[in-house]
Amino acid sequence: MGTYNVLDLFCGCGGMSWGLSKGGFNIVGGVDIWNVALDTYKRNHPKAVVFNQDVSQIAPDDLLDKMNIDSKTIDVLVGGPPCQGFSKNTPASWRFLEDPRNQLYKAFLRFVERINPKIVIIENVAEIYNAFGGVVREEIINALQRYGYSVDVKIIDMSKYGIPQKRRRCFFFASRCGRPGFPNEKECKLSAWEAISDLPVINQGEGYDGMPYTVKPINGFQAHMRENSNCVNNHVANVLKPLQTKRISSIGPGQGLKDIPKEMQVKSGYSGAYGRLDFETVAPTITRWVFHIGSGRYAHPRENRGITMREAARIQSFSDDFYFLGNRVDQAGQIGNAVPPYFMEQLAKHIINAIEDEAK
Repeated sequence: MGTYNVLDLFCGCGGMSWGLSKGGFNIVGGVDIWNVALDTYKRNHPKAVVFNQDVSQIAPDDLLDKMNIDSKTIDVLVGGPPCQGFSKNTPASWRFLEDPRNQLYKAFLRFVERINPKIVIIENVAEIYNAFGGVVREEIINALQRYGYSVDVKIIDMSKYGIPQKRRRCFFFASRCGRPGFPNEKECKLSAWEAISDLPVINQGEGYDGMPYTVKPINGFQAHMRENSNCVNNHVANVLKPLQTKRISSIGPGQGLKDIPKEMQVKSGYSGAYGRLDFETVAPTITRWVFHIGSGRYAHPRENRGITMREAARIQSFSDDFYFLGNRVDQAGQIGNAVPPYFMEQLAKHIINAIEDEAK
């Protein structure tokens, strides 16, 4: 296997890059407009060129010149163009094809055409697959095929690839080398508890960077998450308001808002609000609101607290040696918006196979 270079556009804190780096790739650069996420990216990829730039507002050659990157050295171009206009969280009546938030994939495609990398990976919300009658999906496929790529498109259920959460995303895998293809699904799903149960036990207001592990890993996922780490960071439990604590204390694992005594219920909220994770199933989708237990099923299954950012990161499959910068809200946004690195690590093998098929 050779060493293959990756450029990550719309990189956020770097979930795609982190997974590919674990799979043996060299990350040469990351581009975004989110300062704290870029700080995190640079912290974890110190050899990469990190650049703050709106990709839609710059020509590919100009960006590469500013980053001092030769387009010929880029083997893999990856990115997750922001997708709010396609998301199911946007009311259907507000969705329209010309929404500027729906046009950022076109900026990404400009870079594909100019750089002409061996492999292109595009990630977006699952809704892009059928959005506006499939027009966007077909436009992306047709553009990639015009540029000389074979394309495979799949809606990925992350829970079927060893990631302990319900998360569906659409991936475009384009190759001008060997045949593109995705990893096989795993037979057994990993529960959220199985992902986090080895982390140090803490209560509200407790935790600090550099906490020692107190127990050995009990499954392969935990062991993998700990491979390059000798301590636990970003594992701090937020202090809840007294009423929030009462709400969480009144319910058991897997229960939620409807199970809280009526006198303590909120008047309105998400169906999963003030919900506890349970011991048997995967977590719901980790979103940027994971810092707030009133925004989803983000309470610990056993302790009377919300999950920590390290626990959220584990559920998103960031290994423990990945360090998040910023405050709790910043970290939650970075984790919630990221592509699960463990899926990208699995995909890395298939990218390498496609690249090296060209040499056969």
